[in-house]
Amino acid sequence: MTDLKLKVTMDLSVVLVVGFCFVLLGNGVQSDRDDKKLQSLPQDQPYRTGYHFQPPKNWMNDPNGPMYYKGVYHLFYQYNPYAAVWGAITWAHSISYDLVNWIHLDIALSPDDPFDINGCWSGSTTFLSGGKPVILYTGGVTMNRQVQNLAEPKNLSDPMLREWVKSSHNPIITHVDGMDSENFRDPTTAWQGPDGLWRVLVGNEMNSHGRALLYRSRDFVTWTQSKEPIHSSTRTGMWECPDFYPVSLDGKNGVDTSSLDKFTKHVLKASFDSSDHYVLGNYTAVTDNFSVDTDFLENGSDLRYDYGNFYASKTFFDSAKKRRILWAWIQESDSTTDDIKKDWSGLQSFPRSILLSKTGKQLIQWPVEEIEKQRTVNVSFKNKELKGGSVLEISGITASQV
Repeated sequence: MTDLKLKVTMDLSVVLVVGFCFVLLGNGVQSDRDDKKLQSLPQDQPYRTGYHFQPPKNWMNDPNGPMYYKGVYHLFYQYNPYAAVWGAITWAHSISYDLVNWIHLDIALSPDDPFDINGCWSGSTTFLSGGKPVILYTGGVTMNRQVQNLAEPKNLSDPMLREWVKSSHNPIITHVDGMDSENFRDPTTAWQGPDGLWRVLVGNEMNSHGRALLYRSRDFVTWTQSKEPIHSSTRTGMWECPDFYPVSLDGKNGVDTSSLDKFTKHVLKASFDSSDHYVLGNYTAVTDNFSVDTDFLENGSDLRYDYGNFYASKTFFDSAKKRRILWAWIQESDSTTDDIKKDWSGLQSFPRSILLSKTGKQLIQWPVEEIEKQRTVNVSFKNKELKGGSVLEISGITASQV
């Protein structure tokens, strides 16, 4: 991936490589805890990763509602429990104590109600007053109509949050006349303003242009749409999976989504044209005005999280380590036929911490420190000459370990 700098030890001259250092990576998909529900990985899958998160089988796409709750990291994701192709989309649920080893739990949300009968699509989690987590997600009602729904944990004392209950008030946000109801999805993590009202953004398209609609609520059930979107663009199409959050000007720690600290900038991310683009700007909480530094695709600007295969990303604030963590869907490039044959499709990027650069003009990212647990044995050699067209074999490791 373009934006990442892997820690390898190299000293290069023009044609003489003085040293290589390759890092072996252990398999971090499954947990070694024997007191939790585990699923075994296929043993005949040489191309499964030992580095990125993926379920044991079937289709996976967008990361949804990642969060940290009572010592446990949670990752929900779009998942087809029946096949390695998109369809019958649910919110699958996995947990971790270290962002490396994962325990796969039962599905959190399934499309079995009129307000989500065609799929429980992407959304986010928010912590309400008192630290109660809730889910906002898009329900596919028909193939050309989408609504926003609410779900709550059945048992708050369970740190694994294994069971979720959909609100009896669903759907809690619906489109209004004149709005494109077919492109109305992916609610963000909500934040609370100085007036005590909650705010949330929903991705939308109007006249083929992308925008982020703003809604406000006092009780998280009854929502009112703002007269104007928080931001829009005439240079882009539909905004999928919007994300809106503050970053500290000092570039040292992450910031809670509802922070009113004046020493911050805000990030607005939108997924379009198969990439995750972002803009930086100043958000005024009292008026809900967001003034961007440079707009999407304006004057040659093209800020992205990653210039590779990286889409539908979602961040969350890790209160335990005071950092903001970024996840994204890696679609891969295999054909549908190959996906069906191997019985899985899709990866998650490995989690990255995200901060504002010293210049204040772009974001910087780095793999979370827990990833270093994957490093086991160094394989190194020196004084090897690399000639054009030559092949240098590195014995003792596989491609998934480099």
